[in-house]
Amino acid sequence: MAERNIDPLVAEHAELQLKLADPSVHQNPGQAKKLNRRYLELDRIVNAYHAVETLNGDLAATRELAGEDQSLAHEIPALETQLAEAEETLRALLIPKDPDDGRDVIMEIKGGEGGEESALFAADLLRMYVQYADSRGWKTEVLDKTESDMGGYKNIQVAIKSSSADPAEGVWARLKYEGGVHRVQRVPATESQGRIHTSTTGVLVFPEVDEPEEVDISQADLKIDVYRASGPGGQSVNTTDSAVRITHLPTGIVVSMQNEKSQLQNREAGMRVLRARILAKQQEELAAAASDARKSQIRGMDRSERIRTYNFPENRIADHRTGFKAYNLDQVMNGALDPIIDSCVQADEAAQLDAIGEGE
Repeated sequence: MAERNIDPLVAEHAELQLKLADPSVHQNPGQAKKLNRRYLELDRIVNAYHAVETLNGDLAATRELAGEDQSLAHEIPALETQLAEAEETLRALLIPKDPDDGRDVIMEIKGGEGGEESALFAADLLRMYVQYADSRGWKTEVLDKTESDMGGYKNIQVAIKSSSADPAEGVWARLKYEGGVHRVQRVPATESQGRIHTSTTGVLVFPEVDEPEEVDISQADLKIDVYRASGPGGQSVNTTDSAVRITHLPTGIVVSMQNEKSQLQNREAGMRVLRARILAKQQEELAAAASDARKSQIRGMDRSERIRTYNFPENRIADHRTGFKAYNLDQVMNGALDPIIDSCVQADEAAQLDAIGEGE
């Protein structure tokens, strides 16, 4: 089954082990992070492969000995079960992984249909993601925000970072499934008649670039404008031109930042977001150009897709891509997102395993 695919991976694992032992590699933190990320991914595969090899040997030896001593025959079914489980674990690990799984992310939450209610729900979603990040030991940093009159967010951008180099603990590996339109059904704070309204809020998720050099941006391709920052309702909150708008001319991507009082800080934050968006655009173009590229059944490229409904009167959360449904919305809004995200991961992996099975 997997043996024909494993030898190059075992060789790469050994090669990476040697590279990471070289002190000079760690002089470039970004490169060292990438190598370590790949090493940890391969380490799981190699350990699973060794477990399969060991169980194969144990089973063969037990069968041989059972031919001479029937009292050993009762050990065979248990070993066969263990081997089948180990082979399935290895098979799952051999599913082609998203190379960005170990990356941190930049998330943007935008108000959609529903006016103030949509902006208030954007604030609720931000709180949900911050609490989820806290539960996993991740750090969050608000890069920019535009508040609404009632204290919600018309738009907010936040960086979410993991301290682990393990791809399995990567922020992108979990939060990449959150991109899309989130629908909320509840009685808005602005509703005096107690009627349930439906509003939507958009979430965009981009893998963050490890090193600035990873995405080549020429200064000649940038148009940078500065202007005075403003707060809710257009009220001036800054008397200097500290806000920055960066336009990447080749792609037309525009990033605006006004969260910091320093023009330099806003520019640095804007460049972080710009690199992430350009990287995402490049990856989407590559995927579109490869006609045989696997399209995720769960995480499509259409950012206008309605992915989830939050029904407050029924305390119900429903994911429209996987069919997941639960009546613990109060817990989800406090950061209990793992069961929903797990349903996306499992559905995605199942689709890939089916595709592998069809190709064999």
